[in-house]
Amino acid sequence: MNDSSWGTPPHAGYWGPSDQGPAQGAAPAGPTYDAHDAQHTRPMPIVPDGPAEPRYGGDQDDDRGAARLSGPLFRDEQFRDEAFRNDRFRDETTSAQPYAAAPQKQNPEPMPDSSQPAPAPQKKSAGRDLGAAIGVGVGLGAVIIASLFFVKAAFVGVIAVAVVVGLWELTSRLQERKGIKAPLVPLALGGAAMVVAGYVRGAEGAWVAMALTALAVLVWRMTEPPEGYLKDVTAGVFAAFYVPFLATFVAMMLTAEDGAARVLMFLLLTVVSDTGAYAVGWRFGTHKLAPRISPGKTREGLAGAVLFAMVAGALCMQFLIDDGTWWQGLLLGLAVAASATLGDLGESMIKRDLGIKDMGTLLPGHGGIMDRLDSLLPTAPVVWLLLVLFVGSG
Repeated sequence: MNDSSWGTPPHAGYWGPSDQGPAQGAAPAGPTYDAHDAQHTRPMPIVPDGPAEPRYGGDQDDDRGAARLSGPLFRDEQFRDEAFRNDRFRDETTSAQPYAAAPQKQNPEPMPDSSQPAPAPQKKSAGRDLGAAIGVGVGLGAVIIASLFFVKAAFVGVIAVAVVVGLWELTSRLQERKGIKAPLVPLALGGAAMVVAGYVRGAEGAWVAMALTALAVLVWRMTEPPEGYLKDVTAGVFAAFYVPFLATFVAMMLTAEDGAARVLMFLLLTVVSDTGAYAVGWRFGTHKLAPRISPGKTREGLAGAVLFAMVAGALCMQFLIDDGTWWQGLLLGLAVAASATLGDLGESMIKRDLGIKDMGTLLPGHGGIMDRLDSLLPTAPVVWLLLVLFVGSG
């Protein structure tokens, strides 16, 4: 707005009979008023000398009443027709401001941008490299099958190697995250001996080897300062029981005449249970099973594990195990689903306490050896015991 419009009268035709010039006795006008500028300049209010007259129309008329005048010179016929004056003021203001912006709504709704496509819905992620996981799983399966059906002693060696690597991963994570120094040397030697003793001498040999391994852990730790002795040997005895002792039940299954079929069924049921839990939980899982321990596991996934394992158990007991029946397979599958889930949750509890996601990085797409043994280790004694009850030790 130009400063030249301040104090000038409105253009002709606005105020009726008194619009031909300034009223007598009024103060001299400012700079000359250009008719051309009148179309682009909005009249400004004249500041009154005395008390201001009350506004007409209330607060909502602040915009239209901005040019209202007060004082003794403009109180007679200029204000006698209020409606006519408001209409004329609105018309003149509209014509004088052709580019005035329309009043904006409070909090206008955002308009969709048609130039940008809507974001595609995100798909659920598996959380791991499935290609690498499948490749590693197939490779491990080939090694296990080859050693299992051609040379049983070679499969015992595979178990012993897995036990030693698992002990190394577990003791390394304990030392890194908690400062616990469980002695690896007696654990590795005793763990490998435990597996061989279970295969050669059965459960009796496994228990003797377990006791000797625990004793070796106690003695080995005595060569170091006493600070932390109790927690170190406690962790060592726990590791000896958790990894090699539970693994000896796989070796004991192998001693039966149909030992290869029993071990194969044990592996198949555990893998099928894990696969069913993953597939059903990933697709339909909404209710958390144990959110404080493993947030990814759901009740729907557990139901999938039970269903898949029971079907696989019925088929395996009917066609793989001598003298086995389908209903025994149903019970076996149910037990495997429960023990595999508990074993998975148990290691998840350990990893959560340690603050890690995986026990190792040896197997791409899987983590470490212990991340694959978590379901197998607690399931091995369950399957061994039920097979002995159902069809004997063979």
